[in-house]
Amino acid sequence: MSLIDRDTAAYLDASLAVSHRVADLVGRMTVAEKVGQMMQWDAREDLDHIILERHAGSILHTSPEKVLRAAELTAQTRLRIPLIVAEDCIHGHSFWEGATIYPTQLGMAATWDPDLLERVARATATEVAATGIHWTFSPVLCIARDLRWGRVGETFGEDPFLIGELASAMVRGYQGRGLRDETAILATAKHFAGYSETQGGRDASEADISRRKLRSWFLPPFERVAREGCATFMLGYQTTDGVPITVNDWLLDDVLRGEWGYTGTLITDWDNVGRMVWEQKIQPDYAHAAAAAIRAGNDMVMTTPGFFDGALAAIDAGLLSEGDLDRAVRRILTLKFELGLFENPRLPEAVRISDNIATAAHTALNLDVARRSLVLLRNDGTLPLERAGSPARRIAVVGPLADDAQTQLGDWAGSSGQVDWMPDGQPRSQITTVIDGLRELLPSDWELAHARGADILTWEDDPAGSHFPDGQPRPRVVVAARPDEELIAEAVAAAHASDVVVAVVGDRIELVGEGRSTATLELIGAQTALLEALVATGTPVVVVLMASKPLVLPEAVRDCCLLWVANPGMQGGRAIAELLLGRIEPCGRLPISFAEHVGQQPTYYNQLRGQHGDRYADLTQRPAHVFGEGLSYSTVEYGLPALEASQVGLDDTVRVHVTVRNTGMRPVDELVQVYVRDAVTSASWADKELKAYRRVTLAAGEERTVELAVAVRACTIVDARGERIVEPGAFDLLVGPSSRDEVLQSARFHVVL
Repeated sequence: MSLIDRDTAAYLDASLAVSHRVADLVGRMTVAEKVGQMMQWDAREDLDHIILERHAGSILHTSPEKVLRAAELTAQTRLRIPLIVAEDCIHGHSFWEGATIYPTQLGMAATWDPDLLERVARATATEVAATGIHWTFSPVLCIARDLRWGRVGETFGEDPFLIGELASAMVRGYQGRGLRDETAILATAKHFAGYSETQGGRDASEADISRRKLRSWFLPPFERVAREGCATFMLGYQTTDGVPITVNDWLLDDVLRGEWGYTGTLITDWDNVGRMVWEQKIQPDYAHAAAAAIRAGNDMVMTTPGFFDGALAAIDAGLLSEGDLDRAVRRILTLKFELGLFENPRLPEAVRISDNIATAAHTALNLDVARRSLVLLRNDGTLPLERAGSPARRIAVVGPLADDAQTQLGDWAGSSGQVDWMPDGQPRSQITTVIDGLRELLPSDWELAHARGADILTWEDDPAGSHFPDGQPRPRVVVAARPDEELIAEAVAAAHASDVVVAVVGDRIELVGEGRSTATLELIGAQTALLEALVATGTPVVVVLMASKPLVLPEAVRDCCLLWVANPGMQGGRAIAELLLGRIEPCGRLPISFAEHVGQQPTYYNQLRGQHGDRYADLTQRPAHVFGEGLSYSTVEYGLPALEASQVGLDDTVRVHVTVRNTGMRPVDELVQVYVRDAVTSASWADKELKAYRRVTLAAGEERTVELAVAVRACTIVDARGERIVEPGAFDLLVGPSSRDEVLQSARFHVVL
């Protein structure tokens, strides 16, 4: 290989158009350099081998020291093509010690606030960029379907419209003013597409899903961010109709590249290409797997070490030509030029790290997000705990999660298991648990007692082995903890001696994430026994459910106060304490429905019409809590919705006015929701769909008329031919505080085409 004359190489001339620079560089590359450019390697492996021998295009799971070392090695290569450095920065800079960790994506979705999430993504980008990382694998656009799935907490919930709103906001926040902005990072829409349509809630199982179903629910959020400029898409692990997404020509070429005109970069998920050989067993070897993945339009291949030799072997065997590599290589290089990495590789900078990581502004933003993510689901009058003129009170805080700082952060955060360099997780000093928050905020003459009361689980290695065939560790097997009489007795004694019990229960990281789906939705371990014992004391119990996803609570606490907090991040404990005491008003709303029983799965609100009745023989289909639900410390009444026009055309907008009145004694932050029901459709369709929402803040006793608008072009179905259309006829516009039918007020309009 000849050395490059860096004074005459066109690709190094920043004054030239990106397309010209890309063409010049591709023309200088060897086959091995092209294959290497398509590979993203785990930086925990040998960097010298990855960069000098395999010509890596990207690395992930790294540190500033390794980023700097990688840059030194890149400078020794013939073409000196800079690396794109990536990391799973899902709800903050996940694996950077001391970074700001926000509520998980499902928790953030409970805010229903795109502007707030854009600010979170912008703040995260500034922290991430300062440390030399250019690419985040976020946001997740999967639609939660089966609550047993381990990755529910990574989603924005169950509704395609809300997912699109929130995902679009996060993409804007990550990518900033454009990729030349040094605080911008590449956003990734994942997992494209249908990954969450699991069998039995099992992760990465066959997605038994038709093309029409994909177009109806799963594709719209992806289409939105594709058209809005999300830089990269990540492909799901699963097969659909027997075809892995990695090689799904219809989805990748016909829809994404073709119909939507997407010109961004595709990246496989972890070892997707290898999985076709060792797991799905639809390719005989890595040569055939690499050839199939390249022909299908994949650009970057994440952590498949066998891809390098496989792609070269495919070319030698005539399965590929060198030209087949060029399409992917051009897109990868285009990203690097658009980021300006040839002029500025954006290496870690100590000053920027000091100035941007966990700033006071980011901490304040985190607290704001945590406050708005809390969802009050039941209140028997016990809350708020602090009232004007109330006497001093004794509070017992019990439960295994009341002071569990790392569990509070959720998945993709420090010690959650994806990396090995933060075994103890994020710094304890940055995390405020429920105990911390109440100790800080309780009035000085109140008393607080604390008892753990129960354990959740222990774990052991999977009998199938500690590692998968590709060398990745298998999740350990959960063993539920048995009730401990001494722990329960201590908690019961604290309850007897107190005026109210705050019981913090839920799940732990061993029950959450990739490969960690659960067969049950009930509380694991001794938590149910603890709750039953606490209720038996007669002391009022407030259940704080700190859980990555909706869980089913025991009958004993079905009438107790219930606060769902997802995984609320570093500031979660303070936010929870503020809400329990009444220092803030509850304003979170469910982005996902809660089941009464695991056997009701799936429980999402926008079910297709045509089921044979509304119950099982032994249980109704009614969820415990529905999409959009959430209480305040006040009461709100809705007037009848009034339409500006009852007959509209395709290019019109349906405008509705509704009077909302705060009938209580405290201010309220109400989320007015609008759903649309197409009365008669040519093909089966959802009974109702969210189409608009608006927040309105009302003082005690205040009344306001709120206007909301729905474009007629948004009132679509996907017909039997798979085409998204608006059909003429009658529609019901439904307005209210949640998706539950009995709280929605209806007004009918007609579409005339």
